[in-house]
Amino acid sequence: MPKIRAVWAKYPALVFWCLTLLLLAPADSVRAAANDVIFPAQVQQGAMVIGKVPPKSQVSYDGRTLAVTHYGTVVFGVAADATGPLHLRVSPPGGTALSVDLAVQPRDWPIERVSGLPPKTVSPPPKIAARIRQEQARVAKARATSDSGIGFAEAFIWPVRGRVSGRFGSRRIYNGIPGSPHSGMDIAVPTGTPVKAPASGRVVFADPSLYLTGGTVLIDHGYGIGSNFLHLSRLDVHVGDTVSQGQVIGLAGATGRASGPHLHWGMTWFQTRIDPLLVLDRTQ
Repeated sequence: MPKIRAVWAKYPALVFWCLTLLLLAPADSVRAAANDVIFPAQVQQGAMVIGKVPPKSQVSYDGRTLAVTHYGTVVFGVAADATGPLHLRVSPPGGTALSVDLAVQPRDWPIERVSGLPPKTVSPPPKIAARIRQEQARVAKARATSDSGIGFAEAFIWPVRGRVSGRFGSRRIYNGIPGSPHSGMDIAVPTGTPVKAPASGRVVFADPSLYLTGGTVLIDHGYGIGSNFLHLSRLDVHVGDTVSQGQVIGLAGATGRASGPHLHWGMTWFQTRIDPLLVLDRTQ
């Protein structure tokens, strides 16, 4: 303490300036970091959310550390049954951690009745049920990881053009029996309609004959965002292929559990299902 008094007595202006910097620098850095953290104030159930943070930040959400692109973008999905607020934590490099809360806008999910399906696809016998579980486990494994591609940031395009015959999140009743909420968007098109990749990415799953979903292709668009295409009558890609936006990946059909020809296009953030129509609306 005597030394501090001596310095103060000899250089009062210098000591005052140093103390001022110590007091103000943290607040200034927080404000600067806060200005570089950009997320929407409100998101919808089933949305894909893209945010901006300082490059090399640490970001966590829902118990998961979000990967950050080299230019400071993060992406995640909001579950169809999510309730707000959503909590994110952003730690900029060399800065103070910030908490970001996002309000969630609820949606009214319609009820859709699907009739005319083969009974064994609605209430499968034990042997077929075991096959379905095995196939679903393979699909879940393909979704569990993701690479650093940035197809997710592209302006997504429609994989086919046609009437939307089924919407994401609708409560499905199959042959009078309640089922799980619809996990994607159905687009009614004739069998043989070319299906195009809505954004660039890497094929992580391709199987022409899954029991429920028939010809099935999964594309990883990077950072956890993926697309799945079901009921295909033909597959034109293989696991490991890199596809560009607009590239034909197969032909639409009615394979698996389908009452007629159409394309089911689903999207996910890892295992969280999101609404393709919201992704299209975001960029169009």
